[in-house]
Amino acid sequence: MLQLRTAGYKALDNLRSRNLFPPRWKNTQELEEATDRLMRQFLAERLAVSEELGAGFLLGELLERALRTDEPEIMDDGKLPESEKLELVKALDRQNDAMGLYYRYASLLFPLIGDIAARKRRTPRLLELASGSGGLALALASEAQRQGIPLSVTGSDIVPRYMEEGKRRAAEKKLPVTFRTLNAFTMEDPDSEPYDIVLISQSLHHFTPGQLAVIIAKAKERNASAFVGIDGYRDLLLGLGMPLVAGLQRIGAFAQDSITSARRFYSEPELHLIAESAAGAGRHAVGCSWPMSVLSIRFDGGKPLAGERLR
Repeated sequence: MLQLRTAGYKALDNLRSRNLFPPRWKNTQELEEATDRLMRQFLAERLAVSEELGAGFLLGELLERALRTDEPEIMDDGKLPESEKLELVKALDRQNDAMGLYYRYASLLFPLIGDIAARKRRTPRLLELASGSGGLALALASEAQRQGIPLSVTGSDIVPRYMEEGKRRAAEKKLPVTFRTLNAFTMEDPDSEPYDIVLISQSLHHFTPGQLAVIIAKAKERNASAFVGIDGYRDLLLGLGMPLVAGLQRIGAFAQDSITSARRFYSEPELHLIAESAAGAGRHAVGCSWPMSVLSIRFDGGKPLAGERLR
């Protein structure tokens, strides 16, 4: 909602004027704690701003607070068997394929990939964190191959069963995609050279603000040129529509997770808060490529994805 976004950016300005934003930190533990604390301050400040701006703004804020949740998704349950988690990931892949989202993401990312290739004069290396069974990683490799765009793609996750399925699908499709079991908070991969682009797609909401800030800081620390985060756009219309689309597959847990996801998505001002807390000012951009939000950060001085390129 426009009122909520307006109040959000005003709240950020207020925190900045009081020297609370961006936070100061010396290590990733301090960054995580400071970002989570700042997010709580931001939400309190946005409520105060909404009250000042009037009834329409306050109504939007109260509705937003009623919808927001920290409840985890079923697929994040550590006790859920990996085979059942895999079925939920496969359902998401089918939905993305049906909506043509993966190839939209490829079109969005290829200008960034081309820019980094030109700067480094070699094939860019892309790492997708929390890649599930590799739907996007495989789509990126397939489309790059079709267009003759040099690109090295690695999918990663902490669930071994996902990686097994990704390897199987890559072999079946004869695509040169590597899959590794990696921790997103360290990105330690002794068998690979540094990655140029670190990507998270449709999983930003699985992480707390502080965890996301740590992932961004780690990407920079490991000499990545860019970080890109793609997730659902926080919007009442999308929140109502997602369960309806997910329900078409008649998988109760998948439909329930879609509702939880929509309630957990980050708003544009919140993504700005996380990005600037981790990487500093002037490095990032947040835009909308409906029905997704796109966060882009450049660590190499290049231009982040923004504006018309996301529409």
